[in-house]
Amino acid sequence: MADWNAALTDWLKPFVEKLGHKKRRQMCPLYVAGLIGSGERKSIAPMAARIAPDGYDRLHHFISDGIWDLEPIEAELAWQADKLIGGSDAYLVIDDTSLPKKGEHSVGVAPQYASMLGKRANCQTLVSLTLARDEVPIAVGLRLFLPESWTSDPLRMATAGVPEAFRRPRSKPEIALEEIDRLTAAGVRFGAVLADAGYGLSAPFRQGLSARGLAWAVGVPKHQKVYPANVSLIFPVAARGRPRKNQIPDQLSVAAETILAKAKWKKISWRRGIKGPLSARFAALRIRIADGPPQRILDKGQQHLPGEEAWLVGEWRSSGERKYYLSNLPADANLKRLAAALKARWVCEQADQQMKEELGLDHFEGRSWQ
Repeated sequence: MADWNAALTDWLKPFVEKLGHKKRRQMCPLYVAGLIGSGERKSIAPMAARIAPDGYDRLHHFISDGIWDLEPIEAELAWQADKLIGGSDAYLVIDDTSLPKKGEHSVGVAPQYASMLGKRANCQTLVSLTLARDEVPIAVGLRLFLPESWTSDPLRMATAGVPEAFRRPRSKPEIALEEIDRLTAAGVRFGAVLADAGYGLSAPFRQGLSARGLAWAVGVPKHQKVYPANVSLIFPVAARGRPRKNQIPDQLSVAAETILAKAKWKKISWRRGIKGPLSARFAALRIRIADGPPQRILDKGQQHLPGEEAWLVGEWRSSGERKYYLSNLPADANLKRLAAALKARWVCEQADQQMKEELGLDHFEGRSWQ
């Protein structure tokens, strides 16, 4: 046990040094020991009973009181994560994690979609960023999302201690882009950004990644509109009246599932699991995403003009379910590379589950912002 505590203290040293306050530096190893130790409940009272029967008040104060300066700790975390697994073969995975709550006073809590439950629930929602390489995930960012019921209530935000800079409405994709900027500024290296359809359906999110020069691969709904890669913009000939002043596509956009319906599907194995190779059937086409400016197209009504050229990838699972993705990976990327990138997100889902089941993420009792 002494060796275990010594190893933990040594591992935590670079982070503890960034805490500043002496009492916080003393309590941090104790609190972390409670999180990674035995016991199902990782809230303050049961942890104190296991590791420090007379330390409940000190543990509670460590978590609930005072203002934390996060920047030095987050900078150290970014540096340590990059040192361990950063590089061009690493991925930065964007996701949501939801923390169900019973009351209404915890900051950010509201009836909203809970990804872990697959339905609306009273919960807090966090935007998570995980640096991953092979089967090693490191959580490098967690940011609380404030729904409209909070951002429209200044008094409620002030009471919960929400800093002025975070009281404006921000979508989850906006939060993710801000966090990506923070991590890249800190020197974290990765080859591509991955996200599910909750982020992939956001054109500003995809465009923001491309504008930053980042490679990305994201899920999209089956009705995501795309154009064939050879689409061109033309000036239609007016039957009468003035000549047309706006160009329109010479082909109409179609749903992702429609354009891939007749594609050639190929079985691809992307990694080996416990029970053998993991595989599914995949198909991919070069397309133009229908996320440009909206334009009225003859009698077809408003449609988005062609935007960035990208890969549209379909996954046909053994269950019969089909999933769809967009990626700006190079045009010469083969199907196996595309599939491997798309399926690398699984390690983030596993990490979220472990943080809840083993480290008590959803047992956290703090109600205020800090």
